[in-house]
Amino acid sequence: MPRLRQVPRAEVTAPIVEAMYGYLFDDRDPVAEPGTSDGTSGDWWTVMANSPAAMQHAVDGFLFYQSPDRALDPILREVAQLRVGVASGSEFVIAQHRLALGRLGVDPGLIEAVGTPGALPEDPAAAEVVAVVDQLVGRLGEVDDQTFDALRARLGDEAMLELCYVATMYLMHAVLSKALRTEQDG
Repeated sequence: MPRLRQVPRAEVTAPIVEAMYGYLFDDRDPVAEPGTSDGTSGDWWTVMANSPAAMQHAVDGFLFYQSPDRALDPILREVAQLRVGVASGSEFVIAQHRLALGRLGVDPGLIEAVGTPGALPEDPAAAEVVAVVDQLVGRLGEVDDQTFDALRARLGDEAMLELCYVATMYLMHAVLSKALRTEQDG
Protein backbone atom coordinates (compact mmCIF):
# COMPACT_ATOMS: atom_id res chain seq x y z
CA MET A 1 0.00 0.00 0.00
CA PRO A 2 1.45 3.41 -0.95
CA ARG A 3 2.58 5.69 1.85
CA LEU A 4 0.92 8.72 0.28
CA ARG A 5 -2.68 9.31 -0.67
CA GLN A 6 -3.77 8.26 -4.14
CA VAL A 7 -5.60 11.01 -6.02
CA PRO A 8 -8.99 9.98 -7.39
CA ARG A 9 -9.97 11.12 -10.87
CA ALA A 10 -12.75 13.37 -9.54
CA GLU A 11 -10.10 15.54 -7.82
CA VAL A 12 -7.85 15.94 -10.86
CA THR A 13 -7.60 19.41 -12.36
CA ALA A 14 -4.04 19.53 -13.71
CA PRO A 15 -3.74 18.90 -17.46
CA ILE A 16 -0.76 16.53 -17.09
CA VAL A 17 -2.61 14.35 -14.60
CA GLU A 18 -5.76 14.36 -16.74
CA ALA A 19 -3.68 13.39 -19.78
CA MET A 20 -1.82 10.58 -18.04
CA TYR A 21 -4.94 9.20 -16.36
CA GLY A 22 -6.68 9.17 -19.76
CA TYR A 23 -3.70 7.52 -21.44
CA LEU A 24 -3.23 4.85 -18.77
CA PHE A 25 -6.70 4.27 -17.36
CA ASP A 26 -9.10 5.34 -20.13
CA ASP A 27 -12.24 6.71 -18.45
CA ARG A 28 -11.87 4.79 -15.18
CA ASP A 29 -11.03 6.25 -11.78
CA PRO A 30 -7.66 4.55 -11.18
CA VAL A 31 -8.08 4.68 -7.40
CA ALA A 32 -11.50 2.96 -7.44
CA GLU A 33 -10.63 0.68 -10.38
CA PRO A 34 -6.84 0.23 -10.46
CA GLY A 35 -4.95 -1.36 -13.30
CA THR A 36 -3.10 -0.42 -16.47
CA SER A 37 -3.01 -2.24 -19.80
CA ASP A 38 0.38 -3.77 -18.97
CA GLY A 39 -0.98 -5.38 -15.82
CA THR A 40 0.33 -3.00 -13.17
CA SER A 41 -1.84 -1.41 -10.50
CA GLY A 42 -0.98 2.13 -11.59
CA ASP A 43 -0.51 3.38 -8.03
CA TRP A 44 2.77 5.10 -8.94
CA TRP A 45 0.71 7.45 -11.11
CA THR A 46 -2.06 8.02 -8.59
CA VAL A 47 0.52 8.89 -5.92
CA MET A 48 2.52 11.14 -8.26
CA ALA A 49 -0.73 13.01 -8.95
CA ASN A 50 -0.30 14.63 -5.53
CA SER A 51 2.20 16.94 -7.25
CA PRO A 52 1.32 17.64 -10.88
CA ALA A 53 4.64 19.47 -11.29
CA ALA A 54 6.57 16.38 -10.15
CA MET A 55 4.50 14.23 -12.51
CA GLN A 56 5.23 16.62 -15.37
CA HIS A 57 8.95 16.45 -14.59
CA ALA A 58 8.85 12.64 -14.61
CA VAL A 59 6.89 12.51 -17.87
CA ASP A 60 9.33 14.95 -19.45
CA GLY A 61 12.12 12.55 -18.47
CA PHE A 62 10.28 9.63 -20.08
CA LEU A 63 9.78 11.68 -23.25
CA PHE A 64 13.46 12.61 -23.26
CA TYR A 65 14.76 9.07 -23.17
CA GLN A 66 12.15 7.72 -25.60
CA SER A 67 12.84 10.37 -28.22
CA PRO A 68 14.09 9.07 -31.58
CA ASP A 69 16.63 11.91 -31.37
CA ARG A 70 18.65 10.07 -28.72
CA ALA A 71 22.12 8.84 -29.65
CA LEU A 72 21.77 5.95 -27.20
CA ASP A 73 20.45 2.71 -28.68
CA PRO A 74 17.03 1.92 -27.14
CA ILE A 75 18.05 -1.64 -26.29
CA LEU A 76 21.13 -0.52 -24.40
CA ARG A 77 19.01 2.12 -22.66
CA GLU A 78 16.58 -0.55 -21.49
CA VAL A 79 19.46 -2.83 -20.46
CA ALA A 80 20.71 0.03 -18.29
CA GLN A 81 17.27 0.69 -16.81
CA LEU A 82 16.66 -2.98 -16.01
CA ARG A 83 20.07 -3.26 -14.38
CA VAL A 84 19.38 -0.13 -12.30
CA GLY A 85 16.34 -1.97 -10.96
CA VAL A 86 18.42 -5.03 -10.17
CA ALA A 87 21.29 -3.09 -8.59
CA SER A 88 18.92 -0.98 -6.48
CA GLY A 89 16.51 -3.77 -5.58
CA SER A 90 13.50 -2.06 -7.15
CA GLU A 91 10.88 -4.56 -8.30
CA PHE A 92 8.99 -1.69 -9.95
CA VAL A 93 11.90 -0.76 -12.21
CA ILE A 94 12.79 -4.41 -12.87
CA ALA A 95 9.28 -5.34 -13.97
CA GLN A 96 8.80 -2.28 -16.18
CA HIS A 97 12.07 -2.73 -18.04
CA ARG A 98 11.84 -6.49 -18.45
CA LEU A 99 8.59 -5.74 -20.25
CA ALA A 100 10.21 -2.97 -22.31
CA LEU A 101 13.09 -5.23 -23.41
CA GLY A 102 10.56 -7.90 -24.40
CA ARG A 103 8.62 -5.34 -26.45
CA LEU A 104 11.87 -4.47 -28.24
CA GLY A 105 12.23 -8.14 -29.23
CA VAL A 106 15.29 -8.80 -27.08
CA ASP A 107 16.26 -12.43 -26.57
CA PRO A 108 14.89 -13.74 -23.25
CA GLY A 109 18.36 -15.08 -22.37
CA LEU A 110 19.79 -11.57 -22.50
CA ILE A 111 16.91 -10.22 -20.41
CA GLU A 112 17.52 -12.96 -17.84
CA ALA A 113 21.26 -12.25 -17.67
CA VAL A 114 20.73 -8.52 -17.23
CA GLY A 115 18.02 -9.20 -14.65
CA THR A 116 20.19 -11.50 -12.52
CA PRO A 117 22.32 -9.89 -9.79
CA GLY A 118 26.02 -10.52 -10.36
CA ALA A 119 25.51 -11.95 -13.85
CA LEU A 120 27.02 -10.50 -17.01
CA PRO A 121 25.37 -10.96 -20.39
CA GLU A 122 27.33 -12.64 -23.19
CA ASP A 123 26.65 -9.68 -25.47
CA PRO A 124 29.73 -7.42 -25.13
CA ALA A 125 27.85 -4.11 -25.35
CA ALA A 126 25.24 -5.21 -22.83
CA ALA A 127 27.97 -6.52 -20.51
CA GLU A 128 29.74 -3.15 -20.63
CA VAL A 129 26.47 -1.35 -19.84
CA VAL A 130 25.83 -3.70 -16.91
CA ALA A 131 29.34 -3.13 -15.56
CA VAL A 132 28.94 0.66 -15.70
CA VAL A 133 25.44 0.60 -14.18
CA ASP A 134 26.47 -1.73 -11.36
CA GLN A 135 29.14 0.79 -10.39
CA LEU A 136 26.93 3.84 -10.95
CA VAL A 137 24.34 2.45 -8.57
CA GLY A 138 26.47 0.43 -6.15
CA ARG A 139 29.15 3.08 -5.78
CA LEU A 140 26.87 6.11 -6.27
CA GLY A 141 28.59 7.35 -9.39
CA GLU A 142 32.16 6.20 -8.73
CA VAL A 143 32.81 4.27 -11.95
CA ASP A 144 36.40 3.20 -12.46
CA ASP A 145 38.18 4.59 -15.52
CA GLN A 146 38.66 1.24 -17.26
CA THR A 147 34.97 0.33 -17.03
CA PHE A 148 33.78 3.80 -18.01
CA ASP A 149 36.25 4.22 -20.86
CA ALA A 150 35.43 0.82 -22.41
CA LEU A 151 31.76 1.75 -22.78
CA ARG A 152 32.57 5.32 -23.80
CA ALA A 153 34.76 3.97 -26.63
CA ARG A 154 31.81 1.90 -27.85
CA LEU A 155 29.12 4.59 -27.47
CA GLY A 156 30.83 7.94 -27.91
CA ASP A 157 30.40 10.93 -25.63
CA GLU A 158 26.79 11.83 -26.45
CA ALA A 159 25.36 8.34 -26.00
CA MET A 160 27.53 7.79 -22.91
CA LEU A 161 26.13 10.94 -21.32
CA GLU A 162 22.59 9.85 -22.21
CA LEU A 163 23.19 6.42 -20.67
CA CYS A 164 24.51 7.90 -17.43
CA TYR A 165 21.67 10.44 -17.33
CA VAL A 166 18.93 7.87 -17.90
CA ALA A 167 20.47 5.34 -15.51
CA THR A 168 20.75 7.84 -12.69
CA MET A 169 17.26 9.17 -13.45
CA TYR A 170 16.01 5.62 -13.02
CA LEU A 171 17.95 5.25 -9.79
CA MET A 172 15.88 8.19 -8.56
CA HIS A 173 12.68 6.45 -9.70
CA ALA A 174 13.77 3.23 -7.98
CA VAL A 175 14.51 5.00 -4.70
CA LEU A 176 11.30 7.04 -4.90
CA SER A 177 9.18 3.99 -5.66
CA LYS A 178 10.64 2.11 -2.70
CA ALA A 179 10.25 5.09 -0.35
CA LEU A 180 6.64 5.72 -1.37
CA ARG A 181 5.82 1.99 -1.44
CA THR A 182 4.58 1.94 -5.00
CA GLU A 183 6.79 -1.08 -5.74
CA GLN A 184 3.78 -3.32 -6.38
CA ASP A 185 2.99 -1.13 -9.38
CA GLY A 186 5.71 -3.03 -11.23
